[in-house]
Amino acid sequence: MSRRVRRKVARKGKEKLILPSYPEIEEEISVSDRSGFVDWTSLPDDTVIQLFSCLNYRDRASLSSTCRTWRVLGISPCLWSSLDLRAHKCDAAMAASLASRCVNLQKLRFRGAESADAIIHLQARNLLEISGDYCRKITDASLSVIVARHEALEGLQLGPDFCERISSDAIKAIGFCCHKLKKLRLSGIRDVNGDAINALAKHCPKLTDIAFIDCLNIDEMALGNVVSVRFLSVAGTSNMKWGVVSHHWPKLPNLIGLDVSRTDIGSTAVARLLSSSQCLKVLCALNCPVLEGDVSFAGSTHKGKMLLALFTDILKDIASLFVDISKKGRKVFLDWRNSKSKDKNLDEIMTWLEWILSHTLLRIAESNQQGLDEFWLKQGAALLLNLMQSSQEDVQERAATGLATFVVIDDENASIDCRRAEAVMRDGGIRLLLNLAKSWREGLQSEAAKKAIANLSVNANVAKAVAEEGGITILASLARSMNRLVAEEAAGGLWNLSVGEEHKGSIAEAGGVKALVDLIFKWSSGGDGVLERAAGALANLAADDKCSTEVAVAGGVHALVMLARSCKFEGVQEQAARALANLAAHGDSNSNNAAVGQEAGALEALVQLTQSPHEGVRQEAAGALWNLSFDDRNREAIAAAGGVEALVALAQSCSNASPGLQERAAGALWGLSVSEVNSIAIGREGGVAPLIALARSEAEDVHETAAGALWNLAFNPGNALRIVEEGGVPALVHLCSSSVSKMARFMAALALAYMFDGGRMDEFALVGTSSEGISKSASLDGARRMALKHIEAFVHKFSDPQSFSAAAASSAPAALAPVTEGARIQEAGHLRCSGAEIGRFVTMLRNPSSVLKACAAFALLQFTIPGGRHAVHHASLMQNAGAARVLRAAAAAATAPLEAKIFARIVLRNLEHHHIESSL
Repeated sequence: MSRRVRRKVARKGKEKLILPSYPEIEEEISVSDRSGFVDWTSLPDDTVIQLFSCLNYRDRASLSSTCRTWRVLGISPCLWSSLDLRAHKCDAAMAASLASRCVNLQKLRFRGAESADAIIHLQARNLLEISGDYCRKITDASLSVIVARHEALEGLQLGPDFCERISSDAIKAIGFCCHKLKKLRLSGIRDVNGDAINALAKHCPKLTDIAFIDCLNIDEMALGNVVSVRFLSVAGTSNMKWGVVSHHWPKLPNLIGLDVSRTDIGSTAVARLLSSSQCLKVLCALNCPVLEGDVSFAGSTHKGKMLLALFTDILKDIASLFVDISKKGRKVFLDWRNSKSKDKNLDEIMTWLEWILSHTLLRIAESNQQGLDEFWLKQGAALLLNLMQSSQEDVQERAATGLATFVVIDDENASIDCRRAEAVMRDGGIRLLLNLAKSWREGLQSEAAKKAIANLSVNANVAKAVAEEGGITILASLARSMNRLVAEEAAGGLWNLSVGEEHKGSIAEAGGVKALVDLIFKWSSGGDGVLERAAGALANLAADDKCSTEVAVAGGVHALVMLARSCKFEGVQEQAARALANLAAHGDSNSNNAAVGQEAGALEALVQLTQSPHEGVRQEAAGALWNLSFDDRNREAIAAAGGVEALVALAQSCSNASPGLQERAAGALWGLSVSEVNSIAIGREGGVAPLIALARSEAEDVHETAAGALWNLAFNPGNALRIVEEGGVPALVHLCSSSVSKMARFMAALALAYMFDGGRMDEFALVGTSSEGISKSASLDGARRMALKHIEAFVHKFSDPQSFSAAAASSAPAALAPVTEGARIQEAGHLRCSGAEIGRFVTMLRNPSSVLKACAAFALLQFTIPGGRHAVHHASLMQNAGAARVLRAAAAAATAPLEAKIFARIVLRNLEHHHIESSL
């Protein structure tokens, strides 16, 4: 490589910075002119520095590591006038490593007490502005050391969360140390006493902007001594003495902006402040219940002074500050920013208004107060969108976070106010949010824009707008971020968007599936939020057949099993289990079901999750085991992993649980009971009684799964006897006769038919003493009569007399079509029977009971109707077993009931159809 590093001058403001020069480094390099390519090593230094200035700190570090020259350029002081450490863990060691870059550092943003303690190790003695959030644990000692080491400070801001451990002593230290202080904004101080405020008044003559927000007590009289103050905010502060305020604060000679939002100020104090203050131009009193409750108050009677309240037209009133009357309406802030004529005083007012409005609107949104719909729809959304375009980063962030918050009306259930969401969309908010999401400033991305996009995307119309504006590609790209908070919110956006079937393919095409899987591996420890969102998005995507294959190809099975096995956070466990359940739900169309079962530790982890203390986790784990049990190998492996015992215990414990958990618990036992070995084990472990209890549920879906499980169990005579002894016959009879679900009624009838089709159960009943056997036989006789009565009634419900008469009088196939359609249970086409089960129904056609003959023929009709998912499989089993001969005999038997004859003819016709179809 051959490169001469030239001596360049980089300008920042009026300062000149001489960059270092280096001797030529002799290396071979192809000449760019001859090759036609631009050599990146030939870029001028000022171009490289401009490139660095567009990158975040992490990317700067990566680029600086490419060569020695760029390493030196990467630490150029002009790149380090501002530093935002909020997205990074900053301890003393990290701060010390940054010290050489921070000689000219002027602006610093940090997060948390640990970062605050590390600030002094930056050795940035020329710092002009410090801003911190998550400051609850910052102490007087930490703050005092910071201000003592940075005497040149002009601005200090801590909040918006409460600074609970900071007292007036630290505020006094600020006054003693920072004589050049111009702006002081603190949130959540318990007590700001007169000594602290007087120290500021005495030692900080340039202090023009004070904000004591959400404080408990403030010395109002002492604040009247800070004669330099021009902008003052006490928003959210309680225990204010408004009589003292209205007497002393109007005397402040330079006060032009006062914010008393979210306080209990009344109309009398407001009127006196507006009438008595000579310099006051703006009084902001948003969300002040006492003031708003005074319907007789007229706030617009004081000429030249503006009151901003929920009942005023805020944007119109702000426009009145301008001489140019064209600056009015909903774009007043944008017009001001684009204005060519600058007025210093007006600029200061507008900048301050942006700050206080963004703060107050966010607080109002967070409180989710009732009765503010009209404000949000008419003014609030427009204000937040205006503020999102501010040049102040913290204003942008709060505005975007406010948008993310005010649309949510029920955070626990992720309920969105559709009118508010669509108000944001109508005013161009989606494009604005997406542009902010693409910003290289990580704080803005993570804290605001994607959170707003994620929340808004719960609304289907907004989700469609996000997709149409290219939001899916943006979010998929941001999900690859090395910043966990950025990746977390991007994954949240994809999670909500993936709810819509129409967006799943677009997410996959944008590389979202791979990005989400990679997130799980990248943040496998210490990132519960990002893991839950990534797993939730993958769960939604896995419900789509094509996307489920992409999830598996991208390594999603291994990633999700890893979460199910090792993560202890309930939200992650629930979404990982749900994703595995959806992956396993495509058994006929891809190999994911088998792949999940073969993944090391997958089945054991899911069995273990059925014992979780959290209902959602138990529900999704049981659902996953249910889907996995459709695979023969998985079914046996689940049993070997303790699944029978775990699922029986789950069924026993969920009598009062949600219908979703009841359905999945019974469904998983249904799936396992397909195997006769498992069926016997379920009966032996006590699974019959809880399934009978679930059969009595009021939920239709629970009826189906409980009836299905009992049907499988009843195939075994020992289990059939247990069902009788546990009171299962009345429960099945009730299902058979009154369930809303046709499938539940059908399977309940089949379970009863299994139990009483040939005396097999009697052999078990006779085990024991003679008297016990006689008693059991008598009991069985009564149960048999009850069962047969309701099986007959069930079959008759599908037997239209007119259609049956026509079919009996004609041998034409067309006469059978109306009977078939009238008898068809659509969902029964999804049932898959074994050879033994089909053989049992064929044998049942010879049963002396006319009711059981009709029931058997009805069942075989359902299993062989063309178009059924497993109809061909069932037809093949019947042909191999020689069922046609038995069916012809049943159709021609003089003593057989009409239903059995007609249904047998239909089954014969179905077998012919499948035979012809297979030969073709």
